Amino acid sequence: MIPLAQASLLGQVEVAIVGGGGCGMTAALAAAEAGAETLVLERDASPLGTTAMSTGLIPAAGTRFQQAAGIDDTPEVFAADVLGKAQQQTDPDIALALAQASAATVHWLVDAHDVPLTLVDSFRYPGHTHMRMHGTPNRTGRELMGALANAVGRLEVPVLCEARVADLIIAEDDRIAGVRIARPDGSTEDLGCGALVLACCGFGGNAEMVAEYIPEIAGGVFHGHPGNTGDAVRWGLELGAQVLDMTGYQGHGGLAKDHGVPILWPVIMQGGVQVNAQGERFSNEARGYSEQAVDVLRQPGGFAWTVYDQARHELMLEFDDYRDAIEAGALRQHDTIAGLAAQLSVPVDGLAATAAAVDALREDPAPDTFGRSFAGTQPFAGPYYAVKVTGALFHTQGGLRVDAVGQVQRADGRTLPNLFAGGGAARGISGPGAWGYLAGNGLLTATTFGRLAGTAAAQVARSA
Repeated sequence: MIPLAQASLLGQVEVAIVGGGGCGMTAALAAAEAGAETLVLERDASPLGTTAMSTGLIPAAGTRFQQAAGIDDTPEVFAADVLGKAQQQTDPDIALALAQASAATVHWLVDAHDVPLTLVDSFRYPGHTHMRMHGTPNRTGRELMGALANAVGRLEVPVLCEARVADLIIAEDDRIAGVRIARPDGSTEDLGCGALVLACCGFGGNAEMVAEYIPEIAGGVFHGHPGNTGDAVRWGLELGAQVLDMTGYQGHGGLAKDHGVPILWPVIMQGGVQVNAQGERFSNEARGYSEQAVDVLRQPGGFAWTVYDQARHELMLEFDDYRDAIEAGALRQHDTIAGLAAQLSVPVDGLAATAAAVDALREDPAPDTFGRSFAGTQPFAGPYYAVKVTGALFHTQGGLRVDAVGQVQRADGRTLPNLFAGGGAARGISGPGAWGYLAGNGLLTATTFGRLAGTAAAQVARSA
């Protein structure tokens, strides 16, 4: 922290935003709409962030897109799903506030900013009782980021790239007076601000912090933005803010090994399975892709095979990530289970027995020994496919305690005067473990907290 008396402020903006990912760009749109002079500070050469590495799917309850599809969803049901997945170990008021604001966020992005979101109605993710994911046409985070960047450009909000925020400048009353910006050539400059939004995600890229807070995934691949180095947590702690759920994270049990492309969970939810090197299943894959990461890492060699068939293959072609996996050569294919087993170097008897057992379960409404039900899913039919996958850390879910509009709080509930956080910088709603991550929680807190924090930051800055 740099005391204001030791800084040399070269200029002043009303709202400064650290990070140009989904949260930062959404906060910029909201702050600018509220009339504040706004600046986004991005460490990279272009604004992409963690959002660009995701599927770009935003969950929202009660949208007009759901209503058009005959889906009767409410924020209360959505919040109950969040709390159920997190085993009631997250803040119910924050979960409900985000759920209540989610539909307005999606409508605002579509109507005010031409972000081309539509309802994903081909499958339902684990833990969601309704189809409520909204995504861009190709279901990619890069496409979502492109649309957000275009919207920010139309509002003429400046995005200063290759501008890493190295430290915060603090006034005597714990008010954020500005930021110190480090440039690639080693130079620094100090910029004043009326309010600050931390949208610089979590600490997944900081190996020491991962080992300290979530050692169970320290051996996994980090498949996230390298800028997730925990700066927001460090700054918040220095200011006396509280951090919560630092053991929470989003893992993924389906990162194509040696290819770095996620094999998304619709293939599992529609009846695919994961097997180990013996061709045997080892868990309830449908619980969620996040908690599956550790189960995969515990298998011999730290990998598994995701196994499915032609019908699931055709379903997955909806996703750019899957098409990238095909192009990368990650898929194995054969007309028979025996031929596929030979390609994978797994015992033919083991894989054949697994496939037969799963197909038998499809006719049985009761869950299997792992607690998974296959009822209503389509039997396997060749050709058959497999992808070698490993467990990965995508992003952390613990972070700064915030209120319902993203204002950073101390342990006693008092807010810091003009500091806000969203996305991975803020405490998420997934609770203290990987098992609590409900699909879309990351982009819910990025976009909805981004919108709410941007608006609130503008109000604080303009009333000062």
